[in-house]
Amino acid sequence: MLNVGTEFRKGILFVRLKGHLNKDTIYKLNKKVTNLVKKNGIRNIVFNFTNLKSIDIKGINTIFYNYELCKNNDGKSLMCGNNDFIRRKLKKSRLVNYVYETTDELNAIRILNLR
Repeated sequence: MLNVGTEFRKGILFVRLKGHLNKDTIYKLNKKVTNLVKKNGIRNIVFNFTNLKSIDIKGINTIFYNYELCKNNDGKSLMCGNNDFIRRKLKKSRLVNYVYETTDELNAIRILNLR
């Protein structure tokens, strides 16, 4: 099960994920976030993984796809709230080489406003 919460604030789409992001649940992220980014040309996304319990390669690929959409819109993707388990999975996948990692949403706002 995956719960996808979104909030658009200060030109940034905040995506708060709770539960499990995997091959069986990525459709929820695609429906709520990816389509929104495509249709509205959203430039900046912050993925909050604080309450994410697990992620598989399909979930990682979906996060990367949203990164590419933002990059094509001259924006950035950030992630925050990584617990140790999720952080290890993301480092193994090398997603951290593309999506900037920060501690929390407030720091993400600061980083994006400095550009």
